[in-house]
Amino acid sequence: MRVTFNLSPNYRRIIPFDYQQQLVGRIHQWLGENSLHDEISLYSLSWLGFNGQVRNGGLYYPNGTHFHVSAANDELMADIIAGLQRDTEVNWGMRVTSIMPQREPTFGTSARFIMQSPVLVKRQIEDGSVQFYYYKDEMAATYMTQTMQAKMKHAGVVGRISLRFDRSFPNPKIKMCTYRKINNKASLCPVIAEGDPHCIAFAWNVGIGNSTGIGFGAIK
Repeated sequence: MRVTFNLSPNYRRIIPFDYQQQLVGRIHQWLGENSLHDEISLYSLSWLGFNGQVRNGGLYYPNGTHFHVSAANDELMADIIAGLQRDTEVNWGMRVTSIMPQREPTFGTSARFIMQSPVLVKRQIEDGSVQFYYYKDEMAATYMTQTMQAKMKHAGVVGRISLRFDRSFPNPKIKMCTYRKINNKASLCPVIAEGDPHCIAFAWNVGIGNSTGIGFGAIK
């Protein structure tokens, strides 16, 4: 299930480019006591919409904007909505003006996902450092698929799925994104999913790649 949150303009102050930590914090406040700090995220948080303006080193949304949360668990979405009803403020002078729930689409055995936020694919290597993998790397497909299979196992979903970047896409990008003062490099490129329809629907709900709970790998 997905819920889109429509927001009022940010009249009070500019939104910093690395706003994601504050948005994540607000979601956690709406949830209250929760288990969202698990290593495996069975939900996906998008970025703010791309209809903003760059001003004074930050973002300004004179007409408001939106973001969405998707989750494999309807109870999680119900808890977020319950918290929202107690306080509609998000941050930066913005409030939620309306919400739009959406069920996952009906899928066949393949789908091409357009990404709303870049896909983070990473692994810790032998020396303890983190290696990032991008749309052009052969191993990216393997690691994206492994991550999704781990989420399916955690959620008790049985079935087949494979994921890969759409290398025919003419304009992929590698984006640098900062979260908690840590720089991450991720790929903004469509992803092709193949497998059982219910597994592809699960992927639509939980997002693609690593760290979907903090804004990476959200699907449009």
